Amino acid sequence: MTTEPADPRPHPDPARRALEALPGSMGNEQWLRRRHAQPDEIVREASVLMLFGRGVPPRTPAGKAEAERLDALGVADVDVLLLERASTLRHHPGQVAFPGGGRDPEDVDAVAVALREAEEETGLDPHGIDVIGTMDPLFIPVSRFDVTPVIAWWPDPTEVRVMDHGESARVYRVPIADLVAPANRGTFSPPDRAYSTPAFDVGVLRVWGFTAGLLEFALEELGWASDWDREAYIHIQL
Repeated sequence: MTTEPADPRPHPDPARRALEALPGSMGNEQWLRRRHAQPDEIVREASVLMLFGRGVPPRTPAGKAEAERLDALGVADVDVLLLERASTLRHHPGQVAFPGGGRDPEDVDAVAVALREAEEETGLDPHGIDVIGTMDPLFIPVSRFDVTPVIAWWPDPTEVRVMDHGESARVYRVPIADLVAPANRGTFSPPDRAYSTPAFDVGVLRVWGFTAGLLEFALEELGWASDWDREAYIHIQL
């Protein structure tokens, strides 16, 4: 994939411009601290597409102050693409995720993986996607994937839908306003596991785990998040 020279002019869309802060290291974000793969572990490369666009109105009513805050940031109508994995899958069944998957031999890089998988899973047109950059890979011990988040902007969103019901149950563009609404935020502790993760209940989907950790990091890093009750608990049926 050919990389075009960076345009020195600031992007006219404030949300697209803000996303340029995400590529690179995630530092010590607590939700994303994970052990590294051991030398004897067989690890496969994978990518997920964190694709942001505009056009989906929020489902959660916002108070005047919150609505004005999001409007001032230029993200009142920004959304992100998420899907719910099929309940029959071997790894992470029924979980909400970004589009993505494992690298195939023909994939030239992490970006190619993310775009191919997103097209296969949601039917989007990859040619209309503005790829901004990638985050450092994160190792997922349960599936032994080294996952690279790919950050992208969708200037002209196309229709999305479930393409293979054996892989995905639902596909949604979820408004950022719904994700940052304090009433929709909380934590979740999976049964029989000694950890908790951020969680989001946006009505149509409940997000936790790896995907929620990435969302939490992105929303905080971008300055889009609101204060929320970190003692609140969101129940998720596994």
